[in-house]
Amino acid sequence: MRGAELIGTVLGVGYVKPASGTWGSLVALPWAWLLHVVGGLPLLVVGIAVAFAAGWWATARMTAGSDDHDPSEIVVDELVGQWIALLPLSVASWRMGIDITVMWPGWIAAFVLFRLFDIWKPGPIGWADRRGDPLGVMLDDVIAGIVAAIGVVVLAGAYHAF
Repeated sequence: MRGAELIGTVLGVGYVKPASGTWGSLVALPWAWLLHVVGGLPLLVVGIAVAFAAGWWATARMTAGSDDHDPSEIVVDELVGQWIALLPLSVASWRMGIDITVMWPGWIAAFVLFRLFDIWKPGPIGWADRRGDPLGVMLDDVIAGIVAAIGVVVLAGAYHAF
């Protein structure tokens, strides 16, 4: 595999069928945990920024000259979006000094909400997806990740309120 393909498919995970996007989101979970354990919230944030930039580049390379602007094997966008959805857990763990795995319901919520918004594509998520360019491929998952992260915070607030 070439560099762009390795990045875009997240080391080949994008070729796993069916539901390659879901597989991309699943593989993002242990990697987010590893980034958080090694370097906390700062490393996860750096990881998101680096993966976004590399993913944008890889998507541009992999789709150059193709009619398909978002082939299913490109899953680096799911990795980025899933990491964003997990940010509230990393923030809470980092600030409170607790083990991030203790918040396992939040991990499930982040995964389910991210997949829901990434598949459904309401509002600005759909707008970004319809751009039809490599930036749009990345942005729809970034926005879905942000919306999922907000959902994680709302659910955590509701859980802890009752």
